[in-house]
Amino acid sequence: MTFFLILASYLLGAIPFGWLVGKSLKVDVRKTGSGNIGATNVLRTLGPGPGAAVLVLDLLKGTAAVLIGQAFSPDPLIVVLCGLSAIIGHSYPVYLGFRGGKGAATGLGVLLGVAPDIFVFAVLLFLVIVALTRYVSVGSILTAITVFIAFLLYARPLPYSVAALLAAVLIIARHRPNIKRLIAGTEPRLGER
Repeated sequence: MTFFLILASYLLGAIPFGWLVGKSLKVDVRKTGSGNIGATNVLRTLGPGPGAAVLVLDLLKGTAAVLIGQAFSPDPLIVVLCGLSAIIGHSYPVYLGFRGGKGAATGLGVLLGVAPDIFVFAVLLFLVIVALTRYVSVGSILTAITVFIAFLLYARPLPYSVAALLAAVLIIARHRPNIKRLIAGTEPRLGER
């Protein structure tokens, strides 16, 4: 049963909403902007409406994966494995040759499912960081790290804290090109194409 829950969560997370929204507008987002299928690239290349739609859809698939886990098991480990599988699915979708997004929005969706209070804090923190720096990548990275710290400080179940750490590592790893551009001073700010 656990294997099928994890597989279902991965396949759900792998649904490439950014690519699908782009294709509905006759644009392959993998060939525009950063080439990423996530909400930030969709926002930059297709505008705020499609960008917001992708953000919400990518977030909801993370929450849905957690709900799948919770529906079939009270075990926090099973729940977070489903959540992590959705993030991995988003980052490495089988439907697009394992080339996907960076996992931040889907990770937020997982967070909404397992810790709504920390989710609210994370969203506010992300918005403040992006408002101050205008770098979505900086907001994503710092928020992921802070969420892990929050799980430790609030003594949440160990599987949740470990999952938060693994999610933060994955999100940071997926942002390596952004980190290189930040160091080089070439990372585009929010509002720049």
